[in-house]
Amino acid sequence: MKPVLLIDFGSTYTKVTAVDLEGEQLLGTACAYTTVQTDINIGLDNAIRLLEEKNGKLHFAERFACSSAAGGLRMITSGLVPELTAEAAKVASLGAGAKIIKVFSFQLTEDDIEYIRTENPDIFLLVGGTDGGNTECIIHNAKMLSSIPNDFPIVIAGNRSAARECQRILEGREVYVCENVMPKFGVLNAEPAQKQIQEIFLHRIIQAKGITKAASLVSGILMPTPSAVMKAMQLLAEGCEGESGIGDLIGVDVGGATTDVYSIAEGMPEATNTVYRGLPEPYVKRTVEGDIGMRYSIAGIVEAAGIRRISQMSGLSVERVEELIDHLAVNTEALPNGDHELEMLDYALASLAIETAVTRHAGSIEEAYTMMGLTYVQTGKDLTRVKQIVATGGSLINTKRTAAIAAHAMYDKMNPMSLKPKDAQIWIDRSYILAAMGLLSEHHPQIALRIMKKELKKDGY
Repeated sequence: MKPVLLIDFGSTYTKVTAVDLEGEQLLGTACAYTTVQTDINIGLDNAIRLLEEKNGKLHFAERFACSSAAGGLRMITSGLVPELTAEAAKVASLGAGAKIIKVFSFQLTEDDIEYIRTENPDIFLLVGGTDGGNTECIIHNAKMLSSIPNDFPIVIAGNRSAARECQRILEGREVYVCENVMPKFGVLNAEPAQKQIQEIFLHRIIQAKGITKAASLVSGILMPTPSAVMKAMQLLAEGCEGESGIGDLIGVDVGGATTDVYSIAEGMPEATNTVYRGLPEPYVKRTVEGDIGMRYSIAGIVEAAGIRRISQMSGLSVERVEELIDHLAVNTEALPNGDHELEMLDYALASLAIETAVTRHAGSIEEAYTMMGLTYVQTGKDLTRVKQIVATGGSLINTKRTAAIAAHAMYDKMNPMSLKPKDAQIWIDRSYILAAMGLLSEHHPQIALRIMKKELKKDGY
């Protein structure tokens, strides 16, 4: 046996997963409250103790960690045109595992600068203009940012003709210059900025959040938790040398505050009578619905779906639904624990969280009449042909109705213009191991993939 410990320092819980490299199997999982405000090692020790109570004493050959502690990687971005460079900045940030606080377009104002100063992000991503294009906006924004006394790092990934001037304007601050996220009109180049963002996260942000207190206990903190989940999703879809993947997929992670959606698919039009509009979508895409969550963002589900829809799906009266939602909004730690009404309400909330989040993530089509006759215009990813849906998150893995909830990620005839999957197999991350497998894949991709294929349950069984 060769045990390896995989750690996820979350904002609320520190989760530990033990695997045996030689046996290529999951040994066990456990979690304890994250103690980032005091000593993060306390929460880690508590989680390991719970793990060893179930599995006996383990002598780990390696320990690796990811983190979203203290709110994760909080970012603000600014670009030129909302649909182009600002959107490219957003895609780059989300792909790096960040939590987007705000996306600004055009020139920053004094009110914008005051907002940025107050929010004090972990990183600011400054973009704008294609290479050789507009320089005025990004240079103006660099000058505005230079007036902020906060010491957050700034990544410049805009028009290469203005990048060095922006760097000089921001002299004295922690500044990094990367390739343009959109070097040509409609061309996305997110990877260089994403790598830089993650590098800053590892070398600066983790220290600020106190996680270096655990440095002596781990072999390395490799990435933000969402990046680990994304790596697991990509590995599961594509496979690796010596082990095949399961094909294009959508992953959905429903949390208390946000719902994250991942897609590993090209998603471009295939029909000859369909044209694409907008910035091309990345093959590996992540979106975060910050207003859609089971507890902290419960009001967002109500606003998106409507109280009557929640009532119909849960089988509870509108008045009772309103009472329970008011209760959960205040008592965010509340779980059903056998309470039938809360179980039914959580079923409806989780179903509608997935429906809303995946609809926003997926593309859509609309009809247009041209001289050639009826044409369809596609915006965003066409995910109708995706055959696999992977579901994770506490509200999904701790219920017997997981498959029924996850099915709300699929095509709905009531919303025929949405490009969600039409016929897909549902996989459930019942053991909550996706982030851990993303970590493991950095060094042992084949083993990580084989464990996922063994542990993820089809249709919840």
